[in-house]
Amino acid sequence: MGGSYAYTSASLSGEDNVGWLTCAIEIKLLYLSMSTKYKLHDPTEIYFVSFAVVGWIDVFTRALYRDILLESLSYCRKEKGLKLHAWVIMSNHVHLIISSKEGYLLPNIMRDLKKYSSFRILKEIKESITESRKEWMLYLFSKAGQQNGNNKNFQFWRQDNHPIALDPNLNMFDERINYLHNNPVEAGIVASPADYLYSSAIDYEEGKGLIEIDLLIG
Repeated sequence: MGGSYAYTSASLSGEDNVGWLTCAIEIKLLYLSMSTKYKLHDPTEIYFVSFAVVGWIDVFTRALYRDILLESLSYCRKEKGLKLHAWVIMSNHVHLIISSKEGYLLPNIMRDLKKYSSFRILKEIKESITESRKEWMLYLFSKAGQQNGNNKNFQFWRQDNHPIALDPNLNMFDERINYLHNNPVEAGIVASPADYLYSSAIDYEEGKGLIEIDLLIG
């Protein structure tokens, strides 16, 4: 695949660095972990959804965690009734364009997607012997879980999904697909959307991405 992309993250070392970082992100968690009132109302609609890691922690700078999320998306598409039209994984958040097959409910699909992916990613972090960010990330996930009565121990994803129903009569499909695929370009990671490996941009340029999707054509 043409182009290049790379993730970089500063390695943290020393108790002082961990201390100021955890304090700063704890403050951010207080404001960002609250759920909003957006809902996936209509099972016949196509939605643009966005969801983020609590505290906007840059978990997805590691390919391992991105690949776990891709496995979760593929599983939901094959087994849970998800129709995945477009996607992009950024360092700390995800954008999807999705709908559901007949007989399936998007709120249930999203619940299972986030539950399974968070379980798998947290398990990998906890069991890792090479993850340099392990201690402070688990601390922050634990703090987020304590603030949410729906979690027993850790919270990985923010609860909101910010769903927006897309009206084809308003040209919203093309607008949102372009917005989604341009995220890595706007972030300065690649020059062209199709050069970014962890999105469906290449699928819309007659190529083949990392996972199967349900193209929106028209």
